[in-house]
Amino acid sequence: MAVRGNLRTKRSDCYTGSIRVRENARTKWCTKAAAGALLTFRIVVSGGIGDHARYAGELKRMNIDPNESGIGFESNRRDFLRLGAKALGATVAGGSLIGSRNGPRSYWATGAESALEIIDCHTHFYDPSRPQGVPWPPKDSSLYRTVLPKDLRNLEMHRPITGTVIVEASEWIEDNQWLLELAQADPFIVGIVGRLDPTSGVFAEQLERFAANELYRGIRIWEDRAKSLLDQNELEPFERMARRGISADLNGGPETVWVVDSLAKRVPDLTIVLNHIGNVAITSESPPEAWKVAIRAAAKHPNVYCKISALVEGAARDSKKAPGDLEFYRPTLDVVWDAFGEDRVIYGSNWPVCELAADYKTVQRLSMDYAMQRGQGALEKFCATNSSKAYRWISGR
Repeated sequence: MAVRGNLRTKRSDCYTGSIRVRENARTKWCTKAAAGALLTFRIVVSGGIGDHARYAGELKRMNIDPNESGIGFESNRRDFLRLGAKALGATVAGGSLIGSRNGPRSYWATGAESALEIIDCHTHFYDPSRPQGVPWPPKDSSLYRTVLPKDLRNLEMHRPITGTVIVEASEWIEDNQWLLELAQADPFIVGIVGRLDPTSGVFAEQLERFAANELYRGIRIWEDRAKSLLDQNELEPFERMARRGISADLNGGPETVWVVDSLAKRVPDLTIVLNHIGNVAITSESPPEAWKVAIRAAAKHPNVYCKISALVEGAARDSKKAPGDLEFYRPTLDVVWDAFGEDRVIYGSNWPVCELAADYKTVQRLSMDYAMQRGQGALEKFCATNSSKAYRWISGR
């Protein structure tokens, strides 16, 4: 994550109403009101917390109980980060970091922003160095490297994320277990969307095996397999998922949106998450009419959520990087947000795949800036509240 390093002030840095906040190699500014609170306060997200007692004292001095809501300082990185964000929110509330949107101001502009819970609900982790290797990505891809939670945390970000829901990209059944073990060891991971084939004769057995772990929150299903079951009126796999409280992530081309509409009608108790806004090609113009009609149809079902992810991949063409201007994406985003409303849109990056079109910071900025224009309440729902309802992810381990 980007929030690694020291956040502190020194007596010699306090002058003319401002203090200097040093974070890694960059210099940021905040109001004088934050000087006392930031004096020796340090947040370390990756590589261990350290000096808990010292910083617990700092939080208490700011009238924040380090053990609030049953969270102890010895718990985990996500909770420590959340408390740290709240501490900064308590001290910088009403003030702002001085600078342009592309400079320090974009890091924490207000106390409300600093306390924002952000769960990235579409990441992929894998390790080609394992003895068995990986089925994806291919060896000739720039994505073919070890990708783990620490790598995500170390990225430069528009805003620091507090957790992630992993989506399994591997077709190997035992990689569902590999991800669960990865999540069990790292509270930063709040849920797993596994990958099982609902057309398989052993689907029920596999579902029961993995769903026994509370971190197993969903199953990613490809559009063609879902459509095959619907065409045969074979609804039992989906009904079984609904009974177990397991969400269905549907992925495929733009035709997937119509499959989502059909599935939502026939299995209304199943929570469905449309991946990547249906993978529509994105331009600066109004999106295809057929896709817009499908999106509005799917959005009529209260059990359907839309993951706003793979934006830059949808915009990248001819091996060129995707545009970084929000206005380019606005016609497409307007359709999704107007259809689903602020209560059923979910943030996802599709990292590291998104790297093929843009860096993580750009991906995040596009989504976050658009959501913020819908209001602070909409932003909070987009970043965490909605995904909590869709996936029932596990927090505070």
